[in-house]
Amino acid sequence: MPTVADQFIEVLVQAGVRRIYGIVGDSLNPVVDAVRRTDGIEWVHVRHEEAAAFAAGAEAQLTGRLAVCAGSCGPGNLHLINGLFDAHRSGAPVLALASHIPSEQIGTGFFQETHPEELFNECSHFCELLSQPEQMPRLLRTAIQTAAGRRGVSVLVLPGDVAQKPAARPTGQGIVECEPPVVVPSDDQVSALAEKLNAAQRPMLFCGSGTRSAHREVMELAGRLNAPVGHALRGKEWIQYDNPFDVGMSGLLGYGACYDAMHRADLVVLLGTDFPYDNFLPQANTVQVDIEPAHLGRRTVLDLAVHGDVRETVRAVLPRVSQKADRAFLDRMLREHAGQLERVVDAYTRNVETQVPIHPEYVADVLDDLAADDAVFTVDTGMCNVWAARYITPNGRRRVLGSFVHGSMANALPQAIGAQIAEPGRQVISMSGDGGLSMLLGDLLTLRTHRLPVKVVVFNNSSLGMVKLEMLVDGLPDFGTDHEHVDFAALAAAAGMHSVRVEKPGEVRDALADALGRPGPALVDVVTDPNALSIPPRITGDQVKGFALAVSRTVLSGGVGKMVQLARSNLRNVPRP
Repeated sequence: MPTVADQFIEVLVQAGVRRIYGIVGDSLNPVVDAVRRTDGIEWVHVRHEEAAAFAAGAEAQLTGRLAVCAGSCGPGNLHLINGLFDAHRSGAPVLALASHIPSEQIGTGFFQETHPEELFNECSHFCELLSQPEQMPRLLRTAIQTAAGRRGVSVLVLPGDVAQKPAARPTGQGIVECEPPVVVPSDDQVSALAEKLNAAQRPMLFCGSGTRSAHREVMELAGRLNAPVGHALRGKEWIQYDNPFDVGMSGLLGYGACYDAMHRADLVVLLGTDFPYDNFLPQANTVQVDIEPAHLGRRTVLDLAVHGDVRETVRAVLPRVSQKADRAFLDRMLREHAGQLERVVDAYTRNVETQVPIHPEYVADVLDDLAADDAVFTVDTGMCNVWAARYITPNGRRRVLGSFVHGSMANALPQAIGAQIAEPGRQVISMSGDGGLSMLLGDLLTLRTHRLPVKVVVFNNSSLGMVKLEMLVDGLPDFGTDHEHVDFAALAAAAGMHSVRVEKPGEVRDALADALGRPGPALVDVVTDPNALSIPPRITGDQVKGFALAVSRTVLSGGVGKMVQLARSNLRNVPRP
């Protein structure tokens, strides 16, 4: 007779789940054994449950389908929480199984007792305790449907003894396919938006991840309005490529003329972005289009809020928008954008083959050259975010995953694990900081165990670079940010992976090319300059003063890789003043 654990796995298989990320043991054993006996689903053993949650979140973001992770009772499932926060805030459909202590012991202070049905509430849409076999399979299907339909995390808490009990109800069928919704705004909202767009003399568009399926429509709108187009970090991969209106990115990692265009425009149109840094927004002359009504107006004062899918909204408004004849504002912003990039591009091109320590910008630029056209990059939080934002060239096929909303360290390696397992024929590159990699270092062993051909590029500056910068701009001397050099190549070699340590810039290209061409996992440990920092496009006078007080010699890099080439090409049709 099937058990509750058997039924649990059968429902997952019906939902299209092909794997569960986790660590075996204790209260999870009945579920793991059910996986062993079931065709079509596998157990992916990781070295830390946090990595399991990050891997599941990456798989869900890459495929758009439900992914699953699991943790045993108490400390096991507690380790999931950081990766689940990241998945939930990224809108990734993930189901987490939090197994629990024996049901008769709940509430007695038993060994490893926690209350996961309370702990996971903040990072989930659904979190419930399955306390008796009669709740299956309905409760699991509810959890699955909630995660898939609301695009976030569901947590099901299952005591180990309940998992072993005989199933009380037939499993049957009951999975409902759930596609992301398409929301078309009302005709009144479309008319109001068209009126604002037609009245504006200097409009600009600022795009986020909500433009994922709307590249063609946004480009047509920008052409109709002669509007500069900027983007947030999460909008970069969807909107920057094939974009003759590009003026760069705003925010803490920003570059180019985006900030200036936004503050000189008489109408800023926020498209599918919940951009969190309100001090970078003009706080005036703004309209916002978003599929999530809770996002509307929570970062800036709005003249108009439009609840709708970006693509459908732009499609609806385009027939009502008149072609503008005046390109003066657009051309001025394109010139300024190209000029700003030209001024900073030397930051990584001057004598790079002799500069030691190696410029991290140079490493990222070479990596961008060598990576496949459909590569998946996973990016650690911190300075790796900067190098990815400025040097990885989007083309509509590449993906860039990171902890862009939750901002966790140590995300890149476990996300690469999930991405590679989900897309085994695709090149996956982890851009890891030495701080992030060392946090979940044990999951290098996961690459080896599963023979995953992930390529780990370590930007090894023996420093927490972003934290150092935060201290400097606040006028504080950096303290506790630097640490002794670690030879990550030696550690990877001990784990049975191909690895190489690079200390000379002339060796960077060959080392990366060799690693990318190998069939299995590989690690390239690049010793980079700890003083290569980056400042946002606009900082306050107090921050500048604080920085000057804290440091007398630091490289402030503004390099932008191939984006300067894009800016130059966009100037071809702009008349010279």
